Amino acid sequence: MSLSVAQGFTKSLAMTVLSEIGDKTFFAAAILAMRHPRRLVLSGCLSALIVMTIFSAVVGWAAPNLISRKWTHHVTTLLFLGFGLWSLWDAIKGEGETEELAEVEAKLDADWKASSGSTKESNKDDDDLKKLRRSILTQFVSPIFLKAFSITFFGEWGDKSQLATIGLAADENPFGVVLGGILGQALCTTAAVLGGKSLAAQISEKIVGLSGGVLFIIFGIQSFLSTIES
Repeated sequence: MSLSVAQGFTKSLAMTVLSEIGDKTFFAAAILAMRHPRRLVLSGCLSALIVMTIFSAVVGWAAPNLISRKWTHHVTTLLFLGFGLWSLWDAIKGEGETEELAEVEAKLDADWKASSGSTKESNKDDDDLKKLRRSILTQFVSPIFLKAFSITFFGEWGDKSQLATIGLAADENPFGVVLGGILGQALCTTAAVLGGKSLAAQISEKIVGLSGGVLFIIFGIQSFLSTIES
């Protein structure tokens, strides 16, 4: 593994772990794993995160080809410094992980009740049509897999970790960023699915937020210094 790939891998792994632990998608995976088969939840969540990581890295890799590398570097520096201050502010402000866990759980409960209610209110013909469509779809993909995939994918879209991955891929070796990001996502998602709600409730989001904020600021300073040197 070359130095540039190793550097991108290390930065991406550290950033992903500190960004994803205690994140909404982490809590969603933990709660879904309590209600559905773990292997389906894990495969659905992880597939969404892998797709998102590769997509973000490709966008970051393409950015210097669309905009000058100098400007991309400046944007990346500001992105890391901004995310660092944002993470530190959130951690100091003290918005606890219990509130976020309760928010995610309430949303999943509302979605589940809404889907149950709509099923009861539908007539027999609609039920038969839905069953037929569901049976055709489930021959290829499990509905639980699709649910876990969609919740995770749209939960990550526009999230801080996605934007940070784009910035990191624009500044570092994108292959290393993808490898580190996928490994980090796999570690966090597996911990969420196996540990469940009990593990999620024990995580100190304040410590994770402070650690992530410091890491982002270090990345920003490194990026700034490399700009001066070049």
